[in-house]
Amino acid sequence: MADRRSDVLVLGSGIAGLSAALGAARNGASVTLATKATQPEGASTWWAQGGIAVARTAPDQFKRDIDAASSGTSDPEALDVLVQNADAAVRDVLIETLGVDFDTGGNGASFDFGREAAHSEDRILHVDASTGRHIHEPFLSYLADHDRVEICGDMAAIELLEHDERVHGAVLESDGTVQPHYAGATVLATGGIGALYSRSTNPAGSTGDGIAMAHRAGAATADMEFVQFHPTVCVADGDPFLVSEAVRGEGAVLRDAEGGRFMPAVHEDAELAPRDVVARAVEQEHHRTGRVVLAEHFLCGGVDVDTYGRASLGRLYAVGECARTGVHGANRLASTSLLEGLVWGLRAGTDAAGHEPTEREGAVSTSPGSAPSEEFLKASYERLQRTMDEHVGLRRTPEGLAQALGELPTLKAEVDVHAGREAPRAVHELRSACTVAGLIVEAAAANDISVGCHYVTGTAEDASAMAR
Repeated sequence: MADRRSDVLVLGSGIAGLSAALGAARNGASVTLATKATQPEGASTWWAQGGIAVARTAPDQFKRDIDAASSGTSDPEALDVLVQNADAAVRDVLIETLGVDFDTGGNGASFDFGREAAHSEDRILHVDASTGRHIHEPFLSYLADHDRVEICGDMAAIELLEHDERVHGAVLESDGTVQPHYAGATVLATGGIGALYSRSTNPAGSTGDGIAMAHRAGAATADMEFVQFHPTVCVADGDPFLVSEAVRGEGAVLRDAEGGRFMPAVHEDAELAPRDVVARAVEQEHHRTGRVVLAEHFLCGGVDVDTYGRASLGRLYAVGECARTGVHGANRLASTSLLEGLVWGLRAGTDAAGHEPTEREGAVSTSPGSAPSEEFLKASYERLQRTMDEHVGLRRTPEGLAQALGELPTLKAEVDVHAGREAPRAVHELRSACTVAGLIVEAAAANDISVGCHYVTGTAEDASAMAR
């Protein structure tokens, strides 16, 4: 195992976690970055295709686009922080520090800025159709050579060490060995929740660990009902693969079974409408064609944090997809996730530096649990995904959410029996997935207003909206 103490403990190795580690190290902190991933492909950042949006010369228009995509639900203060820091953070970290070779426009243009759905102008930096990989790999290499940063792969966090409403580190597992790691500050950057659904664009292992651990420790979460589904995932041959919105930004269109375009009748921006609008239209067409489908893509909610990534518990931070910063509101604008992870990661890491670790065990279960069978784990995931697919997907009903509210606690209780501190990692991941699923369903059931990613049919509000 890694050293049991560090000034800052970062959990996760996507762009948000890497940025937090960089921010902390730049400010003199010793940093341990623990990640479940064993290779770069284990982080969602590596898979990002489209690019990273910047403000360029029109920051106010960038803010308006983000807010419009969210149906007016983005937090104004968070928007200001994102947009005001966007260009400087990209220039500092990605261009000057890492030397990311973004595509240029030729004819003397410095960069080839692209456009994606719901953006009103060309503002997206990219590298071919694999921007995430070209950012992630040099970022990992840079930090691996940093004398203040230790990167520990194949290492999972299974519980936060919380005492008196302050987090003192986390319990980590590696190769079956479990022990506490004490830290002056702890940064959650554990990524998404793709394992809750049968079809997702997330990498394997996206079980919502950070959100689940934070919730169990007593940290607040927010906007958990807003689960975004990507509208264009192709299943024509073999495994599903995401068709980036950059393709539509360059002029590609969506056609129905007869070859006709259907998006112009749905929204004035047609194929460049906000992601939630396109997703619902594609879902209707899928019933006829079956080739282009939806897949869970991004959680807009998460651990509730401020503009420095600070959670409601002392010395706990959350950044990236596991955090609810308020930027995305009810629906995320394309190519803003990398930017949010970069900006909030740097701010959180900088703020987290300067605290010395103290050894406090916290309230962590010490029971070994009972090892479940592979059949139990497989069947439990199938039950979880079936419930989420059927009742907590793109379209929801009060009846379906009520059924999910009845089913998930039973499943979680069955999993919890096996989730002692020494339990296999797979059990802790399943426990996290069940915990987060419960938070999503509870938030969805409590919100009967359809907005952004949360679309509820069969309510009085729905009937009123249809009449309008």
